[in-house]
Amino acid sequence: MARKTKAEAELTRQQILEAALHAFHVRGVSRTTLEEVAKAAGVTRGAVYWHFANKTELFFAMREQISLPLLDKGHSLILAENLADPLDGIEQSILALFQAILESERVRQMFEIIFLRCEYVDDFAGVLEELNKPGLQFLVDAELAYRRAQAKGTLRDGLDPRALAMDTLAFVRGLFHQLLASPEEREWPRRIPAMVRAHVALRRAQSPCDPAAAESAGAALPRRTRRQ
Repeated sequence: MARKTKAEAELTRQQILEAALHAFHVRGVSRTTLEEVAKAAGVTRGAVYWHFANKTELFFAMREQISLPLLDKGHSLILAENLADPLDGIEQSILALFQAILESERVRQMFEIIFLRCEYVDDFAGVLEELNKPGLQFLVDAELAYRRAQAKGTLRDGLDPRALAMDTLAFVRGLFHQLLASPEEREWPRRIPAMVRAHVALRRAQSPCDPAAAESAGAALPRRTRRQ
């Protein structure tokens, strides 16, 4: 049998990754075997093992291809040097994440696999630590962005950048899980952009001459019901 060219080998690898994405999403990671992935990809079991030593390696390769470019983009946005207000970077990075999930079925499926269809036990016990790293990096990036905003005077007085970063990470994770756990829900996707902007607006320094900022921040607060 003729040896595969580099291009053919890469095509086979891509077929395996796409088959794994579908199989993991439908059956869950723990209940999917590499034999099933091979069958779905139309390749032999040996071909799968030629590209990936085990299921964990396949899982990480799939994640690296789909989700890491998005996370790298968020990192670049949140720490962009050319922003007059560093808070804009925080807002843009969060909006980019949710936009990608809402617009790309592959991205959404990947995150649903990570958070909803994977049991982090046995061979996957050590995977969770690796998957938590993007959240920890976001925490570092957000704190730095808040400190930059504080130095530029665009952050409200009296706020602690570290506490704000932790609050923003919790806010993003909450929206993230809500969106993934309710795929048929239509109201959440529609409201997320305004919720993200309101979250950041509440942290912006407001001047008396900036009624738009005050209005944006006020939109995030529940209206009180008038007593009869």
